[in-house]
Amino acid sequence: MTESDQHRDARLGRRTFVRGAASVVGGAGLIGTVSAGGASGAPAAVPDEGRVPFHGAHQAGILTPQQRFGGFVAFDVLARDRAELAALFRKLTVRSRVLTAGVTPKDPDVAAVRGPQDRLTITVGVGASLFDGRFGLEGARPPGLTRMPRFPGDRLAPGGCHGDLSVQVCAQHPDAVLHVVRDLARETAGMLRARWRADGFVNPPRPEGSPRSFTGFKDGTAHPDTASAREMDRLVWVGPEGPDWARGGSYQVLRTIRLRAEAWDRVPLDEQERIFGRRKSTGAPLDGNKESDTPDYGRDPQGRVTPLDSHIRRANPRTPGSEDSVLLRRSYNVDRGLAPDGTLDVGLVFCCYQRDVDRQFATVQKRLEGERFADFSTTTGGGYFLALPGVADASDWYGSALLEP
Repeated sequence: MTESDQHRDARLGRRTFVRGAASVVGGAGLIGTVSAGGASGAPAAVPDEGRVPFHGAHQAGILTPQQRFGGFVAFDVLARDRAELAALFRKLTVRSRVLTAGVTPKDPDVAAVRGPQDRLTITVGVGASLFDGRFGLEGARPPGLTRMPRFPGDRLAPGGCHGDLSVQVCAQHPDAVLHVVRDLARETAGMLRARWRADGFVNPPRPEGSPRSFTGFKDGTAHPDTASAREMDRLVWVGPEGPDWARGGSYQVLRTIRLRAEAWDRVPLDEQERIFGRRKSTGAPLDGNKESDTPDYGRDPQGRVTPLDSHIRRANPRTPGSEDSVLLRRSYNVDRGLAPDGTLDVGLVFCCYQRDVDRQFATVQKRLEGERFADFSTTTGGGYFLALPGVADASDWYGSALLEP
């Protein structure tokens, strides 16, 4: 039995019923008790109608095959006490359960329209500031949940960082993302205040393989094996090192990154490839022939083929121990038009999930210090959050193990 299985069984046994959320929904349109990531940590099998299961040991939107559009919103919580905070989480659960079941949001312009299924997922996380004393949760904060620091080269805008709560909405169409954000804002009016927001999209693969970012290079080629329960327990899901309420969740890192597109476009192709360590046309590593090839740095210790300061070599040097810093990426391209200075305002919402931020994201980020691509990109915002464990069944709700007496 894997760690995920044990955690699921413990949670299902512990929560026999929770008043409130189930009675509001009334059981209508609910999807069974299969995890979005599967109890084993394998990717969900999306049903024929295109819906992603809501209930399970882990939240959907982490191992779910990435949808084309994603929206990220960080909120400040306005609840006055712990009881109101619990009511907020119940409300979020009710709406998320209903919306992901395929119910159209209460928008008068679309209420009578049942459009294409969107494989909608909603993923809710908590930030370190939720544990600041307002709700009596000081002793419940996991040691790994901290405020995102400023890394070298960051130009963080205060209004675009951190938050008590994060909500990730992913779907196959952009209007579905926006309607869900509007619906949740309406249903939680007076309980939440939006702090910052970023929307993005995934470019279609050209001509095949991983999609490309605005650098023109393929993005997200190297991922851990999401079909392996052992790998997901090792790299993604919070284990016994965290408090019981957090087990089965995952640490989410969000970083809004701007690309200096005009400067990047002036760099010759061969130099761009050496900066990244991959061929622009195929995505293959510089010592390989196709995108899926694994670079062999042992045969190139001096970096004559793949430079020692190239992005892929800094991010994953493939040295003993570096396999422990692998993380699960789920990033989206961003195009905001023009910046005030007339340059293109494009970039990335970098999103990743992991079991341990220090061991994984922060370690990779420190290795990337001084890489040449840093001359062409700037992080302007984001935050650290802990995506809550999954909602076990129709009587459960987000954060119940954290907030139940």
